[in-house]
Amino acid sequence: MSNPVFFTAPGTLDQQVPGSVFVLEGAEARHAVTVKRLAVGEAVDIADGAGKRLTGTVTAVEPAELSVECLDLAEEPRPAVRLVLVQALAKGDRDELAAETATELGIDAVIPWQAERSIVRWKAERAAKAHAKWQSVVTAAAKQARRAWIPEVRSAVDGAGLQAAVAAADLAVILHEDAVRPLRRVLEDWLDSESGPGRADDGGIAAGDAGSREVLLIVGPEGGISPREVTRLCDAGAVTALLGHHVLRSSTAGPAAVVVASDILGRW
Repeated sequence: MSNPVFFTAPGTLDQQVPGSVFVLEGAEARHAVTVKRLAVGEAVDIADGAGKRLTGTVTAVEPAELSVECLDLAEEPRPAVRLVLVQALAKGDRDELAAETATELGIDAVIPWQAERSIVRWKAERAAKAHAKWQSVVTAAAKQARRAWIPEVRSAVDGAGLQAAVAAADLAVILHEDAVRPLRRVLEDWLDSESGPGRADDGGIAAGDAGSREVLLIVGPEGGISPREVTRLCDAGAVTALLGHHVLRSSTAGPAAVVVASDILGRW
């Protein structure tokens, strides 16, 4: 069984070596001690959310402090192909559910999207609070999944902002029920078009290579992406892809696409 994971700030694990003792403090330490009730001698992982993972043994516990002897410190590289979920704002917390599940499945970043047909609106006064809630959701999901990386929740975008993100991406895929090519074929064709260093022998792209790539997976709101949005995003460089034979909920499409993409791109 994998060790429970608790997060610390990026950079705080940099000086740790086997045999040293790391002291976890604050809310995460209180959770480890009072909720998880970790005891001396138990195994635990401490991650900094940016790829570093300390594996160790609890040596002391206090109400808001957990001391852990470092047995190993590993750094997990970013995937060579990063997956970014562009999730349209949706009602009923379906957008947050999509971000949560996609995080458990390995998404690298999330972009909240104010689509034309989004019923939920992030007004100026609530935008910061809503963004912080999404970041809290993905952090908790990363912890549940025992990840060393916490996905970044990027700033919310409107149509123009998403067009700019599409233009900057290596590949941007609109998940759309009227698409002709299935997502698998779109990703395979993109891999076939890649050439030079960075291609793995098995058809994937080798992890850790310089110049890592970024793929956007774009999911619309409950009412779907408007034809005008599809046209503008395709003009910016996006392509459409079909995800299965049925229409999926806004909360389901993104995570399903992450599964397919993780397989095709050699991330799993």
